[in-house]
Amino acid sequence: MDYTKLLYDMVGDVAFIRLNDPDVLNAMSTQLGKELLDALRRAEKEARAILIGSIGRAFCSGANLGDGGFDLDDPDRDAGWRLEQIFNPMILEMRASNLPIVTAVRGAAAGVGCGIACAADMVVAGEGAFFYQAFRHVGLTPDGGSTYLLSKAIGRVRAMEMMLMGTKLHAPQALEWGLINRVVADDQVDEEALKLATELAKGPRSLGFIKASAWAALESTLGEQLIRERDFQRKAGRTEDFVEGVRSFREKRPSAFKGR
Repeated sequence: MDYTKLLYDMVGDVAFIRLNDPDVLNAMSTQLGKELLDALRRAEKEARAILIGSIGRAFCSGANLGDGGFDLDDPDRDAGWRLEQIFNPMILEMRASNLPIVTAVRGAAAGVGCGIACAADMVVAGEGAFFYQAFRHVGLTPDGGSTYLLSKAIGRVRAMEMMLMGTKLHAPQALEWGLINRVVADDQVDEEALKLATELAKGPRSLGFIKASAWAALESTLGEQLIRERDFQRKAGRTEDFVEGVRSFREKRPSAFKGR
């Protein structure tokens, strides 16, 4: 696919994907959504870690309502058709990816943009960044997985206030509440996020198993997780990286993992 709304670059073993429609603050249009979904699937084949960032002063201002594909005069309009066809598969692709995913958030991460930012495995945000559930202000309901992701990360009560009141959660507070991993100066977001993604890209194949197990834990019992841990340990123990890890430990040298 030729990308017109995003940039895709390989930086070492990191697929650096940047939303690139700054004139609309990277609002998520149908085209941008299709390109991001394609880029995620491409990275799965080419990279060992994924970094999602943006061009301009916002990460993503939410869905592009000018590209809604619905008629306000039609009482049977479906304002959520893009969720089923584009946005939901995109969020599920992030969760299912074998690769660790980092998001670099500057400015607004609003609406579906908040969902994309929080669906990453690690989130780096600028001091001026904020997470915003603006749906109540246009008479819609949260999407992009935000009801799930926010409730799991910061708790139902805090998430409910964000969604019902439509208030902004600024990066320092988001860090304190456990929604994100790091807050840095706005002009250092990409640099710091790339450092983190690069370090993850050097990791063993087992990082994918760790990711899958942690996400699954949100919906599993202890017994189910114990079974899952046992299964992943079997799989991890059969990787080349496990052999390298044990050998490097015994030889007292740094590991040189290959991601397989």
